[in-house]
Amino acid sequence: MDCHFEDPLQFIERKKDVRMKIIRQLFLLLPALLLSLLTLAQSKPVEMADTMRSNGRIYVVVAVALTIMAGLILYVFRLDRKLSRLEKESN
Repeated sequence: MDCHFEDPLQFIERKKDVRMKIIRQLFLLLPALLLSLLTLAQSKPVEMADTMRSNGRIYVVVAVALTIMAGLILYVFRLDRKLSRLEKESN
């Protein structure tokens, strides 16, 4: 799907797919939707959240979640850059 070969011995550069743009937009849209969901979900107090806030553990949970998300986003961008570089080198 990514590679188009006119001649079996010649590699043609991969074109940026529409699907990749959609995936990037979803990665940007997902945190915005989650943020809006969190602001709308403040109608009734949750005992577990209050307990975690009082113990200071909620900050650990948020830090771990943010670290995982940042790692995944960084991995995707680095992988895309490596693929682009390999495609340029192979031409």
